[in-house]
Amino acid sequence: MKQKIPKEIIATFSIVGFDPITGELGVAVQSKFIGVGSVVPWAKAGVGAVATQAFANPAYGPDGLRLMEEGKSAQETIDFLTSHDEGRRERQVGIVDAKGNSATFTGENCMDWAGGRAGKHYAAQGNILVSEETIIAMAETFEATQGTLAERLLKALDAGQNAGGDSRGRQSAAIYIVKEKGGYLGANDRYIDLRVDDHPDPIQELIRIYRLHQLYFGTTKEENILSIEGEIRKEIEHYLYRLNFLKSDQNNDDDIFYTQLTSFLHMENFEERELERGKIDKEVLDFMRNKEVVG
Repeated sequence: MKQKIPKEIIATFSIVGFDPITGELGVAVQSKFIGVGSVVPWAKAGVGAVATQAFANPAYGPDGLRLMEEGKSAQETIDFLTSHDEGRRERQVGIVDAKGNSATFTGENCMDWAGGRAGKHYAAQGNILVSEETIIAMAETFEATQGTLAERLLKALDAGQNAGGDSRGRQSAAIYIVKEKGGYLGANDRYIDLRVDDHPDPIQELIRIYRLHQLYFGTTKEENILSIEGEIRKEIEHYLYRLNFLKSDQNNDDDIFYTQLTSFLHMENFEERELERGKIDKEVLDFMRNKEVVG
């Protein structure tokens, strides 16, 4: 007889990770549970990252970060948390500390399939999965992928879903990454904090939102700096006209053209990608090419 799954359990798979070059720490998670980003991921710059799930004990997040801040390693933190928790047999947690140490724990009463794998700078774990292949896929993908921590975590999460994922289905996903002064205007450490609370394909939606985040807040790459002249000038004029920023799609006065281009950039929150007069970021131009006209 198949074991009945209680409604309160968070059927989830997640991966915590650390980037030794940037110091970034983070968590990516998917679940058949609404708003999983409000429960599972915890992180503090210079300290560590925690994913608490299954019959999740939310206290594992702040308590785990406090223990690591006091000097305990990822494994020591898990040992302390679980030894002081009477419900540990139904808990699952993954931790990575700011030295790159990682650890994962799955209580013996977690619903099948449940388990985890800790490796260099990461820990992957999940419960109520189709099979162990989800964890294997996340771990191997994280190990093999190059790029930023966010890119590695998202690719690992996507690979886990493609390998089977949560046996109950999909609903929400989140990515949370911290870095010292990595937040907006350097005013906090919340570098990336994106959530998809309810969606039929939450991981792909999370990846889409992450790409938008990078478009708005990423920096211009040297190879993407284009000179506004010739065909590129004509193309931009056409798009600004189509978007009602110019009255004509050709031969506009320079001052009017650049004033209206600046208006477009600011309306779309592209201040971070605004370049000197006569230059444009290729990613901004690509955005203009794909922007739909309303009305």
